[in-house]
This record gives sequence, structure tokens and C-alpha cells, in this order.
Amino acid sequence: MFQSLISYVEDIKERNHSSGAALVIIKDNKVVLEHYSGYHSNAANSLPIYESSQFNIASARKSYLGLCVAYALYEGKIKSLDDLAVEYFDAYDTNLLGKTTIRDLVTHSHGLHEIDGVMFREFPPGENWAYRGINIVMMTELINKLYGKSFPEFLKERVFHPLGMKETFWHTEPNEKLVQVVDDPNAPATYKLGQTIDGMESNLHTSAREFAQWGNMHLNKGMQIVPEEVIQLATQAHNPFYKNKDLPQNGLFWYVQDTPAIRSEIGEKVPKGSYQILGITGPTLLVVPEYNLVVAKMYNKRYNYGGSNYLHYLREFSNLVADTFRRF
Repeated sequence: MFQSLISYVEDIKERNHSSGAALVIIKDNKVVLEHYSGYHSNAANSLPIYESSQFNIASARKSYLGLCVAYALYEGKIKSLDDLAVEYFDAYDTNLLGKTTIRDLVTHSHGLHEIDGVMFREFPPGENWAYRGINIVMMTELINKLYGKSFPEFLKERVFHPLGMKETFWHTEPNEKLVQVVDDPNAPATYKLGQTIDGMESNLHTSAREFAQWGNMHLNKGMQIVPEEVIQLATQAHNPFYKNKDLPQNGLFWYVQDTPAIRSEIGEKVPKGSYQILGITGPTLLVVPEYNLVVAKMYNKRYNYGGSNYLHYLREFSNLVADTFRRF
């Protein structure tokens, strides 16, 4: 019954020149599918993708940062999502931040942008939606400051170690388990490794099975390791009220299915209350509480979904998942 999902994953891999792919599905807390194909890079004699292969998940790391923001709210280090950003960020222009709130920063509704080191405002806070990197940098800085350690180290202590996760972390040196990233199909793939593990850089690697486990931990309200309230904070919609109903809804960086929206990366067939995260290298993690389901899909090609067409492919796959498991 999973052949349509496997075929879709393989078709996208071939069309977009990803050298490897993986698909792991957890249903009712049981792994019901593991599919691995291709190689760690596009070089000859590259290692094949296997269960311990660790993909660079790029900005899908936002869901990991989001959990830390949820902890900070739960533990009172951030008093409220509606607190003004100027109360927490001393190094930024207070006039530029203006009435920007923490809520705006975690739901991509902040209106800030940065090009060549110059920060500016694109739209008033809370009035529109745009995916930019500056809010990720800002919230990473804040969590690292609030806890006196990097958020990856925080997660290692609070979540990864208690869950027994050994294939998830920020890497600064290559090793044989790491999957390289294809930028140009006609050029050799390369390792995307940051210089530090402070979470500022997109060097988080994880296996497909631990990516799925990350989703399943959220699905199961923390598995008595993370407080249930923290999970609820991370995965419920927090975006401000948008006049434009086509804009996506967000939790703490997760995309959340509320009322289906044209600009959402989640297809309209996916049940309300589901949530998803993705990265530019091709990983997507979809959690569907109504079906007690987690689907983790991996690639290693930047711009894997074809530039402006990426929403189409994401929505199409999530709709295919919904069609498959509605009958399960």
C-alpha cells in the first residue's frame, strides 16, 4: 500500500538529481516503512544510503529551535509571545524593531530582512508573512543567551540523550555517515559543515529514522521526557490574525494546518492539527495527529523541489500521504 509514496519519492529524486533519498513512516508508534535508495554523494564509489546515513536537514533545524523557544516560554525565561522584541534584544536597532513581538519572530510575520549585513523592514510587524533568515538568527541568539549554552547542547541534555538519539547533532567535521549535499548536479557534492555547534549554521545532520523519531516524540506529547505543555506550545498555531487568508499558519516555526491556505506547504487534504517542517536540502517531516502518523522524507539536493514549484510538490506529497492513510 506504500508503493505510491515510494514511487513519488523516487520520481522526485531522479527529476531533481538528488543522489540519495530515504522515507521512514511511523504509524501508531510502530515503524511501518523504511525505504533507502541512492548514495551519499554523486561521486563514483560513494557509500549507499542506509539506515544510519545522516542527512543535512538545513533549515528544518527550526523545529529544534522551536522546541527550545517553547521551553523558554514554559520555564518563564520568555514571559509571553506578545512581549516586544526590544525587551530581549539589546544589539538591534530599537526603532527598526518597533512593535515587533516574539510572536512575530517565531511565525515569520516580523517583516524584517537583512541583505549584505544591512537590516531593514519590508512590512509592518504582524501584517504579512515572509520567510527570512534574520528571525532564526535572532531567536538562536536569544535562546543561547537565556540558557547560557548553545541550543544544540541544551537539546542534547534535555531531549537527545534521554530519548537515546545518537544520530542527530550539529557537525563540524566530516565522517562516513554524513550525506553530502548536491548544489549542482554537474559538480561534486560537498559536506555542509559549520564551524561551530551553536545552532547559527545549517550543519544539523540526522538520520531519517531519528528525524521520524523527533516527529513521533512531538506526536506523543513529549513521551514523558519533554513536558506536554512544551509540545503544545511548539505545535499549535500562534501566528497573528492575517487579513490575507492565503498566508500559512505557524506554530513555533512549524507550519500548522488550521484552515487550508494557498501559500501553506501542507496540502488541503491533510487533517487540521497536523504540522510540518522542511529544509532547502529536501527533508520534510509531517506529523498527522488524527492518523497517529509521522512521515519523514529525506533528500540531499538543494532547491530539491524546483524553485518556485516547491509548494506544489510539498502539498502534492502531503495530500498523497493523506489519501493513503485515510484508508489505513
